[in-house]
Amino acid sequence: MYILPRNEALDVNPPAGNEELTTHGSDWLWAVFGLYMLFFFIFFATSFIAKSGEKIFHYLFTIALLVGSLTYFAVASDLGWEVITVADSKPVGGLWTRQVFWVEYVNWVVSFPVITISLGLLSGISWASIVFNVFLSWTWTVSLLVSALTGTRYKWGFFGIGILAWFILAFNTLFYGTAGAKRVGVARDYLILAGYVNFFWMIYPIAWGIADGGNKIGVTPGYIFYGILDILVVPVMAFAFYFLSSKWDYNKLNIAFTRYGRVPQSGEFPEKTTPAPAAAAPPVVGEPTTAAA
Repeated sequence: MYILPRNEALDVNPPAGNEELTTHGSDWLWAVFGLYMLFFFIFFATSFIAKSGEKIFHYLFTIALLVGSLTYFAVASDLGWEVITVADSKPVGGLWTRQVFWVEYVNWVVSFPVITISLGLLSGISWASIVFNVFLSWTWTVSLLVSALTGTRYKWGFFGIGILAWFILAFNTLFYGTAGAKRVGVARDYLILAGYVNFFWMIYPIAWGIADGGNKIGVTPGYIFYGILDILVVPVMAFAFYFLSSKWDYNKLNIAFTRYGRVPQSGEFPEKTTPAPAAAAPPVVGEPTTAAA
């Protein structure tokens, strides 16, 4: 007698390709899905006890955790994939294919911008800078997706462009973000969060390069790698923001959202507090001007 029902996902939705997902891989992915759902419900519940106007990080990470749950449900069910011709690490003289789950990249397209927006709001950088960083994260993840779906070595061109976008994103979050965080008095917490996520973001290209990119490891080992990274990035970052935010001044950070939008901005901003030079008084009509001596 089975204590737990047998995983029949691959019987209902058969995999394909020479490199394909295994039943053990599906078992692991169901476990990741379960963890994501658990984190989602816990984190969503905390939004009911958060102060009014201080729920922005709850909203952002609730979406990231929910979308992550959706994508891992799809991958564990063996859905949302394409069979792609392998360009590297294949048997000599034969056509070799790999099962690539495009739905995993949907997870990154949502979760990476959520983290980027959260870091931007915490650091106090401008909305223009936040939007710029969001588009950089999209460029990075979409480049990885297009590269994974390319069956020739031209895939590495897309990969290189994506890595360039990631370098710019890392520079912005670590340097410009830190400068902004110092201005609003949260430099220590910001450096912990930005340093942590950028460390693991640096590992994603390595994981991709040996899995969907270079085909050095199979589909199941690749998704064990992805699953560990995703758990360490999204749920851990969500709860790190939750615990650290208890001591933040949302008014000073200008993220205390009210029914009227964001509250007036506080903190030291030299470009806003430096008085403008006084304008010269206009001449009185009909009055002769004094000639210079």
